[in-house]
Amino acid sequence: MPTLNVASEVYTADSVLIGRYFEEDRDPVSYDSIASSVLEALIATEDIRFYKHNGIDFLGLISGAVSTLKGDPRGASTITQQLAKNLYRTRYAHSQGYLSRIPGINILITKYKEWMTAYKLEQKYSKNEIITMYLNTVSFSNNAYGIKSASLRYFNKLPSALQVNESALLIGMLKGTTIYNPTRNPKNALQRRNVVLSQMQKANFISSAEVALLSQDSLKLNLNHQDNRDANDSYLRAAVERWLDKWSQDNEIDIYKAGLKIYTTIDSRMQKIAEDVVAKQMKELQRRLENTWRGQEPWRDKSGEVLPDFLENHARKLPIYKELMEKYHDEDSVFSVLDQKKKMKVFTWNGMEEVNYSTMDSLRHYIVMLNTGMMAMDPYNGEIKVWIGGINHSFYKFDHVNQSKRQAGSTFKPFAYLAALESGMTPCDKYVDQPIKIDFVNLKGEAEVWEPKNADWTFSHQNMSLRWAMARSLNSITAQVTQDVGWDKVVEVAHQCGIESKLEPVPSVGLGSNDVSVFEMVRAYSTFMNAGKKTEPILVSKIVDMEGHTIAEFKSDQKQVVDPENAWLMTYMLRGTIEEPGGTSQALWEWDLFRNNNEIGGKTGTSSDYVDGWYMGVTKDLVAGVWVGCDEQSIHFKNSQTGEGSKTALPIYAAFMEEIYKNPEFGVTFGEFPEATVEIKKEYKCPSPRIPVQQDTVRAERDSLGDIDVNMLPTLPQIRPSLPQNSSSNADSDENI
Repeated sequence: MPTLNVASEVYTADSVLIGRYFEEDRDPVSYDSIASSVLEALIATEDIRFYKHNGIDFLGLISGAVSTLKGDPRGASTITQQLAKNLYRTRYAHSQGYLSRIPGINILITKYKEWMTAYKLEQKYSKNEIITMYLNTVSFSNNAYGIKSASLRYFNKLPSALQVNESALLIGMLKGTTIYNPTRNPKNALQRRNVVLSQMQKANFISSAEVALLSQDSLKLNLNHQDNRDANDSYLRAAVERWLDKWSQDNEIDIYKAGLKIYTTIDSRMQKIAEDVVAKQMKELQRRLENTWRGQEPWRDKSGEVLPDFLENHARKLPIYKELMEKYHDEDSVFSVLDQKKKMKVFTWNGMEEVNYSTMDSLRHYIVMLNTGMMAMDPYNGEIKVWIGGINHSFYKFDHVNQSKRQAGSTFKPFAYLAALESGMTPCDKYVDQPIKIDFVNLKGEAEVWEPKNADWTFSHQNMSLRWAMARSLNSITAQVTQDVGWDKVVEVAHQCGIESKLEPVPSVGLGSNDVSVFEMVRAYSTFMNAGKKTEPILVSKIVDMEGHTIAEFKSDQKQVVDPENAWLMTYMLRGTIEEPGGTSQALWEWDLFRNNNEIGGKTGTSSDYVDGWYMGVTKDLVAGVWVGCDEQSIHFKNSQTGEGSKTALPIYAAFMEEIYKNPEFGVTFGEFPEATVEIKKEYKCPSPRIPVQQDTVRAERDSLGDIDVNMLPTLPQIRPSLPQNSSSNADSDENI
């Protein structure tokens, strides 16, 4: 069977079709999957003697010549000849030889090639195979190739379900896919359909009464089919495309033509829950951001001053700006055009809204919208279950899972504490929450002094265990730990766990001053849950060819990079953000997440000036990461009550997990963390005192690199109940309260 360019299909792990990759949107079907009315319409219109000739209809040639001489020109090519032309591109330059350059000779040579090819096709294949090949080959406009793509595109049904009128419309398009396109030229399409109906009556396929009745019918198009969209119209499909780029090159397979079935690791049900949660939460966050800056320009520099010419500078990057400059050669005239209002539709969280905007208004609308990135994965086999690259791929192409990199804030602190454990410390080792001054030489060789401040700008001067300090997300102690183990060591540990971005080895590295992706952070946190094995995330599980043979399978690469004891201790410390006094994840108690002794660990994160909000969450079955922020980093919230990670990213994670737990069939269930795979020799049972902590009354000047994740302070009422003073000293005794 000659090879066709067939679209590849993308499926979730639970076999839900989520998209296609194609240059020609074609999905071949078998003969018995095509309605008889399609075959009858084709034969009646294109080749009435199809079942009587051997590829070349000499009677048809004579008849066509006579009609042409009488002033009624019509083609005499058989269906088999047209198939030969479509399959082997006989009229394209690459199919032409030297004789075709002789005027008047080329058409004879082309026709001879088509006749010979048609004859060979007739010797090789049955009539039913030939007519099926033809219907799977021809174009029906709007990038619909083949009868299945066309029937879905125009009528949202399979070709086996097409009615006579629908079949006549599609076959009628073959005479001219543009002039008889029903979406562009409905009147022409209707007229042509009726011509095909008349031809079917002449061939005795339908009666004259049927023609009279059907001719009065409207086109009745159904253009609601969604599965024929391009691969670039969603973050997930685009991510799979990028994922397969190297594989395609290494195996010399074009996914746009090979007709593959590509199975991802995504769970469609979990993905849908995540999408719904993100939409609901982001709508509220967007409202909050707009209220924050109502009546003011939100783009500000570090000192809070409005950035001059901010919108104008962004407008200068638009293609329309270049076009207008070439036309007017004057920027004032260009901006005069860009400021002209007109009716347009813009994306909002209430749907597409029609507004009276100028180009500059539209630019402002889109540039002040918050975006997000979310990924969830099984830490043991690396299968990615959820991938949300942003709020709307049609308007924001950049994928915020693995293309975007943003300052990690406090979500990076666990790597500093892991470096401490790897250096021999224990979760019970103590540091004092006090001001610290660090002298160091920067990357330019210049001497500097760094004085990090806590998020609330105060110091308790209390002796605190590493677990408590990480749970409270204290910059003062994290900076001391980083200084003691060495910032180079923190960088090394982060890279071992799965962070691949370049990390500057500076004193603030432990506070998350470097840019990383959601993808990297989820991979790195999974190392903690998988007993210290770095688990490479996988998005595609297998690929099947057109014949149903599995040609590729993908498994996660795993490598032991962290001592299993220290990895388990890190999961214990991550639980501390919920269990320790003032833990930064205690807002999770507002959701229904803690049934059946369920354990969750996590870390909030907020970068300088509330630009980026993060939350990283781990359970016994799933590791997930969420980032929230504007693509333009000069636009952000003003304060901790609206902009910190626990107020932006954490609610998305919490609402997602709450819905996931309602569906245990997903394989994510309530329960305690896995037991350690090795003996835990280090001390870790050191309960923190649950008493109000005296705060330093002197507020220090806020440092630009400090973590501004305010979180819950020890002086605030504890959401989680305190233990009685005579309770057991075993820290595990309060974990399930």
